[in-house]
Amino acid sequence: MRGVKSSTERLTSAFLASRPVRWCGSSLRGLALASVVANIGIIVTGAAVRLTKSGLGCPTWPRCTDDSYVSTPEMGINGAIEFGNRLLTFVLVAIAVACFLGALARRRRSLTRLSVAVALGIPGQGVIGGITVLTNLNPWVVGLHFILSIALIAGAFALWRRVDEGDGDPVPLVPAPIRQLAWVTTAASLAVIAAGVVVTGSGPHSGDQGAKRNNLDPQQVSQVHADLVFLLIGLTVALWFALRAVNAPAAAIRAAAVLFWVEMSQGLIGFVQYFTHLPVALVAAHMLGSGLVWVATLSVLWSLRSRPAVTTPPTAPRPVPSPAAEPVAAP
Repeated sequence: MRGVKSSTERLTSAFLASRPVRWCGSSLRGLALASVVANIGIIVTGAAVRLTKSGLGCPTWPRCTDDSYVSTPEMGINGAIEFGNRLLTFVLVAIAVACFLGALARRRRSLTRLSVAVALGIPGQGVIGGITVLTNLNPWVVGLHFILSIALIAGAFALWRRVDEGDGDPVPLVPAPIRQLAWVTTAASLAVIAAGVVVTGSGPHSGDQGAKRNNLDPQQVSQVHADLVFLLIGLTVALWFALRAVNAPAAAIRAAAVLFWVEMSQGLIGFVQYFTHLPVALVAAHMLGSGLVWVATLSVLWSLRSRPAVTTPPTAPRPVPSPAAEPVAAP
């Protein structure tokens, strides 16, 4: 049994020492950032599918047709767009596998857990995408598909930022009330994103001519969405002033400022697209903006604490036994 264990350890060590795995380990930060970018990118390509009415370009799943896994020339541009979007899942999988290998090479359990979470989320995302097709683009399932992308972005972002951190306990850099305000701001950011999903489900860009909508009044849900945006901007401004008041680290103040300007840009796009009757280009830009707002929100949270390396307490040296004294002979 001991021999089997030692053989397994040798194989594991040889695998982790191989050139591809070592490259993944040294490139883990870049790979994790690529995962963030790719997961934002698939939001945009998913929007392209919807905005070009290609949501049912492949009318079934997991095949593209009943007889083929790929689109056929007869399916036209809509089939090609939908099939191309499906292929991007494999790009996400490849990046996730590389991140997992890189985390193994780093021999840090925290990184491995995060990489596994992201890797497992991608097939789940693919399954939900398939369900959207099988339910004829049910707007609530489409919304869930988008929300899972937001969760995957959070996981990939956490992996990216944790690469340069230690595994010690988090050390807060600002007082507790400001950290609580940051969490409230994060909740508001999520609420804005969720409301945007509902607005999308009520609007005209369903992804296919015959797809149903959620039967909510677009004007009313858009007003709720706008109200939440105003709340989010107000919280962000309050957070920025609070950070300056307590002399928070420059990185935290800068992160809050970036979040504010990203929100303002996203809000401007949202208002213009609403009053110009949702042109395709602006809707796609707004979808991209939702991912950028979320990343900027996460950046604020990460800037409010640090994580040092784990320090192992020094071990006391073991006492060296003194040689036993020889008995003294009696005179």
